Amino acid sequence: MKFDSVIIGGGLAGLTAGLKLQSAGKQTAIISTGQSALHFFSGSFESLQEAPEEMKQLFSQAGIRLHYSPGVRLMPLGTFREAALSLEDIDLFPKASFGKKVLIVNLLGYHDFFSSFLAQGLEKEGMECRIRFINLPEMEKLQLSPSEMRAVQIARIMDRIWEKVIQEIRLLLKDEDTVVLPQVFGLQDASVPSRIRQGIPARVVFAGTLPPSVPGIRTQMLLKKRYQLLGGTFLMGDKVDKAHLHEGRVHSVVTQNLDNHYIEAQNFLLASGSYFSKGLSSNPFGISEPVFGLDIDFAAERGNWYSPSFADDQPYMAYGVKTDENLHAIKDGKALENLYVAGAVLGKTRPEFGTAAGMAVRSALAAADNILKASEL
Repeated sequence: MKFDSVIIGGGLAGLTAGLKLQSAGKQTAIISTGQSALHFFSGSFESLQEAPEEMKQLFSQAGIRLHYSPGVRLMPLGTFREAALSLEDIDLFPKASFGKKVLIVNLLGYHDFFSSFLAQGLEKEGMECRIRFINLPEMEKLQLSPSEMRAVQIARIMDRIWEKVIQEIRLLLKDEDTVVLPQVFGLQDASVPSRIRQGIPARVVFAGTLPPSVPGIRTQMLLKKRYQLLGGTFLMGDKVDKAHLHEGRVHSVVTQNLDNHYIEAQNFLLASGSYFSKGLSSNPFGISEPVFGLDIDFAAERGNWYSPSFADDQPYMAYGVKTDENLHAIKDGKALENLYVAGAVLGKTRPEFGTAAGMAVRSALAAADNILKASEL
């Protein structure tokens, strides 16, 4: 199997780069183990003040609408965090307040939405809160098992019965000016959150829940669908077992599911994520990159990997693969001329790209640019 480029990782960075390369007429393949950090995505692109034009175009073509409004976003426990660019259904506020009287509505039996903590946090900001639950017959099967009452399973039902949800909430409303709902709407139909907003005579705010993230999974689904429509090959549920290198270049990779086939390409992009998606591995003696054995920037003394305070930013989260100025991966102190790196596997080794989702998009677009330039030589 031969491609112009092979991308290892099907998260935000891998899909963004894949879309750009496919749009430029390149034949690419994405190798994805399945779950990525998008399954934990808040819906806001941290460290991006505005969407790069390329991002606007790629996301719009995939059916993903963004909005820009510098301010703060609501966190699951009623606190607020700075944000400027988000998915359309993720609210951004000028300040840490959005109403005088707030009705917080949860689904009976759903424990991944912390209504009480949310109310406490909002009340600290001067908002008066009232908590109520709704119980719909369509939820009865899920309620039989706590393991089934998860955001994605609920969202599959909610996309079909959102009109009933509106009716229930209208009955609960008294004099509240705002309704807060869990983010369990719009998994397969991105228009559902806006329809709920239109049907309720109060401001509607969607608050995050425990993962998996419905907005994140929807984003991944839409990006993947667009990528495949452009002719990209998406190898789902697979992982790279071996990589073949020769004279400073990657020749091919072998995957778990296609162990009898070499996957060859002119260029490769490592977008395998951080520890969660096993893009980085650690043990008591060091931190490593498991596919190519790349050089990692990390503190030699293990005691410096973490802070004793749980609330602090933990140093190990900043560690990542070393690259040169063009995002070529470094192995044994030398750049691999056709292997590029993007996304969370970089850690904070390239601070100019920002952090979190913003860094994933920026580094992916930059890596794709470098691949396109290299292919012209």
